[in-house]
Amino acid sequence: MSLSAIDQQHIWHPYTQHQTCGPLPVLVKGKGIYLWDENEKKYIDGISSWWCNPFGHANEDLASAMFQQASTLEHVLFGGFTHKPAIELVEKLLPLLPSNQKKIFFSDNGSTAVEVALKAALQFFHNQGIKKNKIIAFEDAFHGDTFGAMASSGIGLFTEAFKESLLQVIRIPVPVKGQEDKAFSALKVALEDEGVAAFIFEPLCQGAAGMIMYEAPILDQFIDVCQKAGVLTIADEVMTGFWKTGRCFASDYLTHKPDIICLSKALTGGTLPMAITTFTQAIFDGFLSSDPGIALLHGHTFTANPTACAVAKKALELLENPEMQQGIDFIHQKHLVFKEKWKHDLRVENIRVLGVILAFDMVRPDKEAYYGNFRNQLYAFFIENGLLLRPIGNTIYILPPFIINDEELNKVYSLLEEAIDKFS
Repeated sequence: MSLSAIDQQHIWHPYTQHQTCGPLPVLVKGKGIYLWDENEKKYIDGISSWWCNPFGHANEDLASAMFQQASTLEHVLFGGFTHKPAIELVEKLLPLLPSNQKKIFFSDNGSTAVEVALKAALQFFHNQGIKKNKIIAFEDAFHGDTFGAMASSGIGLFTEAFKESLLQVIRIPVPVKGQEDKAFSALKVALEDEGVAAFIFEPLCQGAAGMIMYEAPILDQFIDVCQKAGVLTIADEVMTGFWKTGRCFASDYLTHKPDIICLSKALTGGTLPMAITTFTQAIFDGFLSSDPGIALLHGHTFTANPTACAVAKKALELLENPEMQQGIDFIHQKHLVFKEKWKHDLRVENIRVLGVILAFDMVRPDKEAYYGNFRNQLYAFFIENGLLLRPIGNTIYILPPFIINDEELNKVYSLLEEAIDKFS
């Protein structure tokens, strides 16, 4: 039986309707920006494998860090112990974070990073005897697939089946250009509810919603008014973190810094699963007591896995490398040229660039479904032509590895232009 046949018979894939899904490409190798399937077809990874792989694939420095640590201490429980790789990673990460972030909590992935943030926010007030059981979140947000993360997400396709079982959420509009006042007014109304514990947001760019972008000054106002109202602010930087927006964190564009930050994806360069939730000292102090029930009683089997910690430390070193920083700026400048070329074409609209992210919307007569037929046609076109992208409805975006070169990026742009011609 072929690998593809075994896959179809036994494996349940994420975000996949298997009734309509045919055989999937079987990938066997990756190197740099490329992936190869079992038939030796080559694909450019145009979205860094769901925003995780800034260095592309099979990076030798990350592989070496992984091997060396796995050969010494591959895993140990983090309850009742600590270890050198976690401590060294914290020492490397903290100086990169906003200066108000003082405490690091480890978990496994973006959803669990958000789950930790929400649980801590709610319990912070519970520990003080204050009943706060609601959160504020943007419409169309996506924060993950665990229950707290789902609750704070606003995309009905992902949450409809569970809506009666979720946390109470007050949803407000995203403050995109022209909607800032409306969104800010909605936030102020939401803050009148004394049961609100936290406001969670994807800073400057909502990834899974279709790379919806908004400006730093309005988010600064949101954070300021929340903090003055005693509401904790949570920045979900799972997608935006680690220089994708042109700065280490999207929060670096802000004057008012969030109280809690969620990190994952590029944290380990796409090599091993790991997530981190960071906190201010004041939040951490809210869990100190002689009563064990006041502690944050949350954990995961692979919390602070030593091998993942060692790889994450190496990934942070690579990201700070001058050549990598030049690659980030190179991609950004190339995106701006593409934007200028196409901004007046009537077949596309809302071309937007933030750091290494480029997105635009195909003009369609009707609103396209998130995973609808048009999106599937676009996806199939790109795969057929050796480019891994995941369009969202009628939105096409790229978020390439930072190591992509001029020729490779021009090939990606060329396929984007072919798609505009073919599907307009």
